Amino acid sequence: MSRKAEITRTTKETDIRVSLDIDGSGTGEISTGIGFFDHMLEGFAKHGFFDLTCNVKGDLNVDGHHTVEDTGIVIGSAIKDAIGDKAGIRRYGHFTLPMDDALITVAVDLCGRPYFNYDLKFDVEKIGDLDTELIREFFYAVSYSVGMNLHIKMLDGINGHHIAEAAFKAFAKALDMATQTDPRVEGVLTTKGSL
Repeated sequence: MSRKAEITRTTKETDIRVSLDIDGSGTGEISTGIGFFDHMLEGFAKHGFFDLTCNVKGDLNVDGHHTVEDTGIVIGSAIKDAIGDKAGIRRYGHFTLPMDDALITVAVDLCGRPYFNYDLKFDVEKIGDLDTELIREFFYAVSYSVGMNLHIKMLDGINGHHIAEAAFKAFAKALDMATQTDPRVEGVLTTKGSL
């Protein structure tokens, strides 16, 4: 079963093309125009074993907001398309990831209902060229586009780079867990009959 998706989204603010293979090997070809954001998405692909191609042209002459948020929308749409009707998947995933001083927990439920809970705290306004407040906007956009519960909790952390990177990697690991198939699951994992 192929779990792949290709999504294109063009507005007056951004032009985004994403391809995603849930059952990939961790290859990331990322170009958003924001170096640190590229680095985060490369880590997401690598540690989730997702093959992700993401080409983004955004209005960076304004700021990074539209680029980051719209990328979240498109990646979320690709995840939703790739997992399809969710038959046979575990549905839930969680991971606690340490990165030096940072310790981040992420939990996901691919239930079809968006809910977002986030408490990362940064002492800096920017990491490289990425506004740290846009990290929240990215994950919010992903959670609502997929229709997932997404909780991102900071248990510890001082260095902004470590906090952000641990969050993206923990999200990758939790999503990888949730999208894995389980032979014990017949249809979808719910008492309601569909997700």
